[in-house]
Amino acid sequence: MWTDSQIRQFRTSLLAWFERARRDLPWRRSNDPYRVWVSEVMLQQTRVAAAVPYYERFLARFPNVAALAEAPEADLLAHWAGLGYYHRARNMQQAARAIRDAGGFPSTFEAIRELAGVGGYTAAAIASISFGLPHAVLDGNVFRVLSRAANDSTDIASTSGKKVFSALAEALIDAGRPGDFNQAMMELGATLCLPKNPQCLVCPVSSLCRARAAGTQDTLPVRKRPQKSVYEERTLYWITQGSDILLWQRPAEAKLMPGFWELPEAEQLPQAESGLEKGSFRHGITFHNYLFRVSATTAPLKLGICQWVNRQQLAKMPLSTVVRKAMKVLDRTKAKAAAAE
Repeated sequence: MWTDSQIRQFRTSLLAWFERARRDLPWRRSNDPYRVWVSEVMLQQTRVAAAVPYYERFLARFPNVAALAEAPEADLLAHWAGLGYYHRARNMQQAARAIRDAGGFPSTFEAIRELAGVGGYTAAAIASISFGLPHAVLDGNVFRVLSRAANDSTDIASTSGKKVFSALAEALIDAGRPGDFNQAMMELGATLCLPKNPQCLVCPVSSLCRARAAGTQDTLPVRKRPQKSVYEERTLYWITQGSDILLWQRPAEAKLMPGFWELPEAEQLPQAESGLEKGSFRHGITFHNYLFRVSATTAPLKLGICQWVNRQQLAKMPLSTVVRKAMKVLDRTKAKAAAAE
């Protein structure tokens, strides 16, 4: 792609910019592998700004591997609630127990990669940031930087694309400062080399960017068309009795969010009557888009798998994001009603 001199220039310019422009994020204040690991897992499906408060609360409750390994699952899920993809939290606890039993955090890329739920990206991030090992990370931001830097239209979602950009990332990484280099690449993609309207005029490596030279930066990276979205409307029943609310818990063997509590729908309460709609909200999961309507109604004679739960206990329970959104809808409805009086 570039000459050795250009590669050195890329590294020097990128790292100098990172030292000046890096955001002050809580997980960047320590190279402790546990803290790096927690942050990388959270950031897999969560924006940085949204992840910060979750990260700080999680570390306050589970400050080290032992605390995470020994935590009750309900407590763990309650602290993860809102981040989604709950298998990540369960995998982290499984890995934490393995780390505890082994006597410490693994310190090689290969050993880190063997931990439950840890893929190549997360292993490379921990290995480089915490142990100074020259393993390049590849995430959406890095793919975008690389495809533009090389002006390469290879599909980043394809097997060949992953090989091409992985090789390029490994060739570019600064072996002397791999952790900083990886974070700088991700920072560049997150703040300047944006999906739309990349900030080329202030990019520290724009003089080396082949896409900018060719005027193709807005067309890269290339990714195959995502799966078509599925739209669905559903109704949630909001049923209360004094200080209790009617909920049901997903079984432990469920494939989706086992152990989490949900508001009932017609599937759980087929005899329930439609009530007064209190509000609605949208919710997206991968390529599924839902419109949930919250209906206040009365409990039928047969509750099925549903249970009465005291609302004071909700803060300590693993509630799904759907339940939390429904509660916010009800809070807004009450606030509007109070303001109208």
